[in-house]
Amino acid sequence: MKKQFNRMRQLANQTVGRAEKTEVLGEDLLQVEKRLELVKQVSHSTHKKLTACLQGQQGVDVEKKSKKLPLTTLAQCMVEGAAVLGDESLLGKMLKLCGETQERLAQELVLFELTIERDVVDPLCELAEVEIPNIQKQRKHLAKLVLDMDSARTRYYQSTKSSGVSTNLQPTGAKADHLREEMEEAANRMEICRDQLSADMYGFVAKEIDYASYFQTLIEVQAEYHRKSLELLQSVLPQIKAHQETWVEKPCYGKPLEEHLVLSGRDIAFPIEACVTMLLECGMEEEGLFRIAPSASKLKKLKASLDCGVLDVQEYSADPHAIAGALKSYLRELPEPLMTFQLYSDWIQASNIQDQERRLQALYAACEKLPPANNNNFKYLIKFLSKLTEYQDLNKMTPGNIAIVLGPNLLWTHNDGNITEMMTTVSLQIVGIIEPIIQHADWFFPGEIEFNVTGNYGSPVHTNHNANYSSMPSPDMDQTERRQNDQSRRPLSVATDNMMLEFYKKDGPTIVVSMGCIPVIV
Repeated sequence: MKKQFNRMRQLANQTVGRAEKTEVLGEDLLQVEKRLELVKQVSHSTHKKLTACLQGQQGVDVEKKSKKLPLTTLAQCMVEGAAVLGDESLLGKMLKLCGETQERLAQELVLFELTIERDVVDPLCELAEVEIPNIQKQRKHLAKLVLDMDSARTRYYQSTKSSGVSTNLQPTGAKADHLREEMEEAANRMEICRDQLSADMYGFVAKEIDYASYFQTLIEVQAEYHRKSLELLQSVLPQIKAHQETWVEKPCYGKPLEEHLVLSGRDIAFPIEACVTMLLECGMEEEGLFRIAPSASKLKKLKASLDCGVLDVQEYSADPHAIAGALKSYLRELPEPLMTFQLYSDWIQASNIQDQERRLQALYAACEKLPPANNNNFKYLIKFLSKLTEYQDLNKMTPGNIAIVLGPNLLWTHNDGNITEMMTTVSLQIVGIIEPIIQHADWFFPGEIEFNVTGNYGSPVHTNHNANYSSMPSPDMDQTERRQNDQSRRPLSVATDNMMLEFYKKDGPTIVVSMGCIPVIV
């Protein structure tokens, strides 16, 4: 109690300037003392944030930590979903493979977090909560010992003054001896504590490279974790792609032609062959084929059926206009037109040639430049359209009419204009391209062609359904869908088809004569 009182009195005197304060640490150690507090704050903050980044429960064994990970829960959910769907489903296969992958990723994450806890989190905690506080605690103890020493020295000097003894001589007497011994003992204790504190402070400075290595370890462990995770993901990706590539049910609408052909192992696109072979059986005599709009719901259903490779031929043989609409939609929704962007200028230049013989030669040259996949499907389609014109007395679809309604679905440019511009310029040029090709299909593409390539389509039934249709779009067609389908940037609408028919008739009839082996339009 007396020692505590003496400290308080000495501290009060030093505070008001009535007593000198002894500084026992050098300037270098005072700088270290300031740095200690900063390092403590930074280490504590980093430890807290780093711990928050760990997904597993800290301080538990591997099994418990693994169960608490969100990845583990996700993996279990996926595996259970795969069991419900079964291996017969592509989704089931994907879920099973992904669930197993997530489980392995969770195991890698557990090992990563355990390493981070051991090599980074725990050492940072030790530094912020134990090592630095111990040094600071020792520094406080030294401050008390300095106060004790200053207090003992002050009392000893006061005793000297009160005895009247010269300051050059040592005071004598039992009291003076006691005060001197107390002063020397306090100084000795302070010296021991200061030396120990100095050693710890210098040790802290020397070990800064060790503390810095915690963060190097953090990056190294993270790099290793991500490397292993990446290797794991890269190893499973080929399996995922293989499952998808070998899956039979693949969409075809809106997909690049070559991609669809490669994935399906076909030469003729599935919607083209299916629609053509069905129309050959049930639609050749339908008036306004490709021009009259089908029921929107029926068309949507047929497109969906074609997209998943499931087709009820008997059902759709009763609706040739829906079949024709599905074929137009497929051509319209190709990312690149069947006659290609690259050859667009060749086709247009050919259509602008006034000499009819040279025009046909130019069109033939453009056909020859088509990529093999496009050439095969274009030939297939033109041969069918040529056959369709054999029934033009019944279906009213002359080569010119067919070119008007199908041409904009076979060729367009990257920067199509509005509907009016297409009607008056580009579309007329496209008609001038498609019409002669249909008229002279056997010259452009000599030889016969087997339409039913796979032998899976066609219907023996044919009835006339024109009584069920008008020349305008179906009344049950959604207005938004009608605008999207009929006034999109690629095709012309049914209404526009009709307008184009009237517009094109102004050019007069087309007469075909023969000059040698090359047909000519005059």
